[in-house]
Amino acid sequence: MTWWTFLLPALACAGLLVALIQRRQSLHGLGAALDEREEARQSGSHRARLQYPHVDLDRCLGCGTCVAACPEDGVLGLIHGQALVVHGARCVGHGRCAEECPTGAISIALGDIEQREDIPVLSDNLESTTVPGLFLAGEVTGYALIRTAVTHGNAVAEEIARRLKDDPRDLPEGALELCVVGAGPAGLSCSLAAKLHGIDFVTLEQGSVGGTVASYPRRKLVMTQPVDLPLHGRLGRSSYAKEELMELWTDIIGGLELPIRTPVKFKRVVQRADGLLEVQTDGEPVVARFVSLALGRRGSPRRLGVPGEEATHVAYSLMDAESYTDRRILVVGGGDSAVEAALGLADQPGNVVRLSYRRAEFSRLRSRNRERLDQARLDGSVELLLETQVTAIGTDTVDLVRLGACDGEKLMLDVDEVFVFAGGEAPIEPLKASGISFDPADRPVATADEGSSTGLIRSLGAVLVLALVFAGATFGLRDYYDLPLAERPHHPWHATLRPAGAVGLTLGIAAFAAMAANLGYLLRRSTLVPVRWGSLRAWMTVHVATGLSVPLLVLMHAALAPRDTLGGHSFLALLALAATGAIGRYFYSFVPRAANGRELLLDEVRGELAQLSGELDRTHRGFGDSVLEAVERSIRESRGGRNFLTRLAAVLRSRRAVRQLEQDLTLKARDAGLHAEQIRRVTELAARARRAAASAASFEDLRGLMVSWRFLHRWAALFCVLAVIAHIVVALRFTRFGG
Repeated sequence: MTWWTFLLPALACAGLLVALIQRRQSLHGLGAALDEREEARQSGSHRARLQYPHVDLDRCLGCGTCVAACPEDGVLGLIHGQALVVHGARCVGHGRCAEECPTGAISIALGDIEQREDIPVLSDNLESTTVPGLFLAGEVTGYALIRTAVTHGNAVAEEIARRLKDDPRDLPEGALELCVVGAGPAGLSCSLAAKLHGIDFVTLEQGSVGGTVASYPRRKLVMTQPVDLPLHGRLGRSSYAKEELMELWTDIIGGLELPIRTPVKFKRVVQRADGLLEVQTDGEPVVARFVSLALGRRGSPRRLGVPGEEATHVAYSLMDAESYTDRRILVVGGGDSAVEAALGLADQPGNVVRLSYRRAEFSRLRSRNRERLDQARLDGSVELLLETQVTAIGTDTVDLVRLGACDGEKLMLDVDEVFVFAGGEAPIEPLKASGISFDPADRPVATADEGSSTGLIRSLGAVLVLALVFAGATFGLRDYYDLPLAERPHHPWHATLRPAGAVGLTLGIAAFAAMAANLGYLLRRSTLVPVRWGSLRAWMTVHVATGLSVPLLVLMHAALAPRDTLGGHSFLALLALAATGAIGRYFYSFVPRAANGRELLLDEVRGELAQLSGELDRTHRGFGDSVLEAVERSIRESRGGRNFLTRLAAVLRSRRAVRQLEQDLTLKARDAGLHAEQIRRVTELAARARRAAASAASFEDLRGLMVSWRFLHRWAALFCVLAVIAHIVVALRFTRFGG
């Protein structure tokens, strides 16, 4: 009996205790995430306005780096160990989640646009599918964010430069190779790239250079993320004040002498008989072989359609909040622009600020604006008038009507100023007049993105090459490697191939370096380490490749004969590490994918139930709500408790619970006077919802068991690192003392 007799059980108990604590925290976090997702669905914030992150569950590992990388609160969450969209409406398209994903499981896409008639139909290279040579870039395509606009503008110019090189043509006198319409971020980027490639172009702008950014309030922080401007270089900061960015753009335009004409109002593009495009404006038309429309998306401010909205004290933008003091102000709108305006005006002395929004809660705000608004509401600097709608604007009053529970109740407010932020009318009409299609039927069918690789093929390919090289080497030196260990010292190659020999030592150093690179992935993933060199996807590729290569290097370092020594034990730990990593990779991705598949099915069934509930409430008032309440209560019960026994009990009684739910709803339906077909639809949908929820809970329990693979993998990694360090220390001491 030795001290190991007591240490090993203690370590086992400690590991089990940590696993149980983490599992309980995981279940608590899962419950909170599911509740938040349901709240988002009820409030409508789960739907993306335009762009949103699309998660490929076949690739998602559940590492959570995308959740940590997103600068907006609550867009993504971990559900059943995988990333899913929670508040899609909060996404502004930063794309940091896609950049940080180590397996390429996330892409930034437009939301559900199959039936939308305000998104232009474009090819993959941003060209109109109906007007050859006519490109769109920036917000007008449906994607917001300055960095995206800059990327679009650069991509359009690159494509045009390629076509001009492949198909040069003589143009008639006065015609240009490119006409850029708009001098916002997309238009400026396109203009800079065009100058870089020597394209003969002109840029037209109807307002101020800077586009939408020029209309932002004073000192508003513009989130750009680090971007690269052609001919200028990287804008390395993550944010600029509006004035800083405008000054930077003005300096670039003046320094490079970009041919920008302003003010020129765009009307439409006409395709001529000779194939060239004619840009019609309020002045002289411009003829060009290619046209890039970077018009932005806001266009003209959207009106409320109420009497008095054309009065002089009604404004649709706010440039300088400091100009307004000691005023009674009503701000109308529920987006970030409205909230930022209300907060800015509330900061000025003497102002009484009210914010009117037609819904019961804000679903599209950035997290920082939501926090500031909550604080302003608590300290009384901004009064919220939720579920209200403006009906008329007078000289010094505004009439509103309450919606929702107090539907029809009228309000009258005394005001000095009214600011309306109801969004903008996208420039659809001039685009349609130019021949661009907005018909959903013309939209190409979305296909799965197969362009991004997880890096697994490259990793396995590198390991395969290494294995083949080692196989060839051992075959060529089989006279040595086939010898018994006792006879090897007499072989002429022994001094070189033995672990301490030139080749053996080099392979050992290479194995240690590969192990260090393998651990570098963990450092790159960590939020505590500020270094962000290289993409996480590349580090993931290195992690997999080195994880499989290190055992091969160590085996060759040991001359194919690991012994019952510290070095040999390290080799066994490496094998366990590689095995648990490979097995866990697939087990731990399949189970969450299955669980989230049931959650998505549950969402679909909930939608069908909600639609049926609305239909039933029109003929049997109140019955539809009672059905939804009963189903939601049954779903909550299906998830069981926070420990294994209660969840196991929930699984065992699941079938009986479904039958009980069907019986209860059948009785209620008969009492309410529903006919047989309605009863069948109600009970069928309710049973489907209950089964989907129970199935998701069962898969979550199975995922809990699979978590043991991660613990085994981590403990194997820790033991392996310690064993290798000890092996190196012993080897160095042995060499130092001439052993």
